[in-house]
Amino acid sequence: MNIKTSNKKVLIVDDEPDTLELVKLVLESGGFETMLAANGMEALAQIDRIKPDLVLLDIMMPDMDGWDVFRKIKEKDTKIPVAILTAKAQNIDRLLGLHVLKADDYITKPFGKNELLGKVRKLVGLTKN
Repeated sequence: MNIKTSNKKVLIVDDEPDTLELVKLVLESGGFETMLAANGMEALAQIDRIKPDLVLLDIMMPDMDGWDVFRKIKEKDTKIPVAILTAKAQNIDRLLGLHVLKADDYITKPFGKNELLGKVRKLVGLTKN
């Protein structure tokens, strides 16, 4: 079911094609418009072009890791919410993401469909909880 229920755009950034497709399918089933980026440079270029309502950002990527991409996004536009979407589940990574860099959320892989949709809806302002 690919029904668009909002005009909210989510940029998904991950170097794993299977993860990009899975997250895309989940979000599009929830009515979101999605854009994909396979690396940090591609993500930064797309942000300038499409002005997403949310960025879901992987951390472990070649060339430019997610932490560097996060910093560059925030240098460009501090209003764009950025959620970390990563397999890095250690507390030190979560603390760095949420408390040091001030990411808007930290979602670990594997994730549940309802968990992901709920967090994305909250981050783009479609729900209050």
